[in-house]
Amino acid sequence: MFKGSLPALVTPFTNGQVDVATLKKLVNWHVAQGSHGLVPVGTTGESPTLTHAEHDMVVEIVVAEAAGRIPVIAGAGSNNTIETVRLVQAAKQAGADAALVVTPYYNKPTQAGLIAHFMAAADCGLPIVIYNIPGRSVVDMTPATMGELAKHEMIIGVKDATGDLSRVPKQRMTCGTDFVQLSGEDATALGFNAHGGIGCISVTANVAPALCAAFQESTLAGDYASALTQLDRLMPLHEAIFTEPGLVGAKYGMSLLGMCSEEVRLPLVGLTDATKDKMRAAMIHAGLLN
Repeated sequence: MFKGSLPALVTPFTNGQVDVATLKKLVNWHVAQGSHGLVPVGTTGESPTLTHAEHDMVVEIVVAEAAGRIPVIAGAGSNNTIETVRLVQAAKQAGADAALVVTPYYNKPTQAGLIAHFMAAADCGLPIVIYNIPGRSVVDMTPATMGELAKHEMIIGVKDATGDLSRVPKQRMTCGTDFVQLSGEDATALGFNAHGGIGCISVTANVAPALCAAFQESTLAGDYASALTQLDRLMPLHEAIFTEPGLVGAKYGMSLLGMCSEEVRLPLVGLTDATKDKMRAAMIHAGLLN
């Protein structure tokens, strides 16, 4: 169920409020553009600055609007296990197909703590995708720990944002070949799939959903010649989007396409003029703008 291009969906705002009409429009746009799934209220969806009520509302809207046409993996991460369980339970009640649960940030649990945290989330009865991003959470889940967690029938995969492509075969060894491995890093998604991954939870796919979907389909078909050509179109956009925080770049690019406003919540702010110029040039290079 979970493979290919899965946009880490932005949360659109208008005058400081979640723009519900635009959120619904984005879901339908992604379906029409060929995205293979959606991942709302992750970090790219500005989950750190959404209220609990807003978080739950966004998941409910995305699930209802997707209406089973593509799967929805709801962001449900926290560094508080009690809060994580609540978020997973809410995602399950909303009808999400899975929950994305990040390794607890800031409080730096041991590997034993990680196992206990994720087991508590998995016991809610909704499939869990581990989100391993040591660069932000300051804790790294080892392949051995992931292998222990993969024994739980509800822990089905990982969003791997380590940037270490050797993790993919190591995790195949510890977790099994059915364990879903999704890249959490756009720029290395081709290599990730070549090593045994089957998709990417992508920031860039907010701006270039059709191209990212086609790129993923090429890699999964083993057509790396086409994938390289598509990657050449995408790479400047990957770099431009992540010049400043990625979701800010994504929203600006989407604003150029008329899909949503570029509004973000503090402590994030809008792009500098230099990065805006870089984004426009990259979008032209990718064939998204004239």
